[in-house]
Amino acid sequence: MEAEFKRIARMLAEQDYVADESIVTALFLATTLNRPLLIEGPAGVGKTEIAKAMARALETDLIRLQCYEGLDSTTALYEWNYQHQLLHIKLEEHSTKSIEEKEAEIFSERFLLKRPLLQAITHHKPPVLLIDELDRADEEFESFLLEVLSDWQITIPEIGTIRASHIPYVVLTSNRTRELSDAVRRRCLYLWIDYPDFDKEVAIVKQKVPGVNDRLAEQITRFMEAVREMHLAKVPGVAETLDWARALVALHRDVLDKTVVEQTLGVIFKDRQDIEQVRMNLEELLQKVGVSSRLTPTAFSEDTIRKTTKD
Repeated sequence: MEAEFKRIARMLAEQDYVADESIVTALFLATTLNRPLLIEGPAGVGKTEIAKAMARALETDLIRLQCYEGLDSTTALYEWNYQHQLLHIKLEEHSTKSIEEKEAEIFSERFLLKRPLLQAITHHKPPVLLIDELDRADEEFESFLLEVLSDWQITIPEIGTIRASHIPYVVLTSNRTRELSDAVRRRCLYLWIDYPDFDKEVAIVKQKVPGVNDRLAEQITRFMEAVREMHLAKVPGVAETLDWARALVALHRDVLDKTVVEQTLGVIFKDRQDIEQVRMNLEELLQKVGVSSRLTPTAFSEDTIRKTTKD
């Protein structure tokens, strides 16, 4: 079993995903027991990336169902291509085929538009089915989803029952904007992903952002740790950490200073009041990071601007 854990960890590492033991264990159990994996945690901590890395590691396809308010079974399963059906009916107006034959043709798989759930059920090998942000969908959709996950078959009145020949690997994510039902939770294995600790986030930055040096990666991570302790409307996740690191590398910054932080707050924070709050507390935040709060006039000097423009 230890060898299998190492294999999964190595597979994820090869896909540039920095995984800890809890993630490796959850993926091992989900694939071994063939159970859906429900991943919850704050926005931007890498829940969706697990499914993407998993699909690449298993060398299979990722099929994604993005949930939203008002999502129904029809949109998630299939639709008929009405335009093509109408065109086919027009072309067959003078055909000698019987009504039954014409009806069988226009309601054949040829005119069926497969949506994510049906794509997963009919896939030629086990795909990774990502049901993203399930908490944004309605409770009625949860009930429908439970039936699909239990039986792995659907019935299309015009065609009949379609059963999965290969059971997909299922990953569900939730940002906890509402509580999911107990029935969904009981059906799944569970994994909570929180904001990473310092060492893990530094490793993620260095893995994902080419050109970032060790000192800058550590300063970025300490700054992000500090702002997450504040009462913000939208707490930045790892996604914002990586965006900021890439922005600083693009600006040819090797270390943080007050000026460059002030100029790039919009990369990290997407709420005006959050930006104002951070700006008001910037000196204290920079002290926690170990960065001098003294203004650095050369942060965007002519040489820096000229070098950025040239690149």
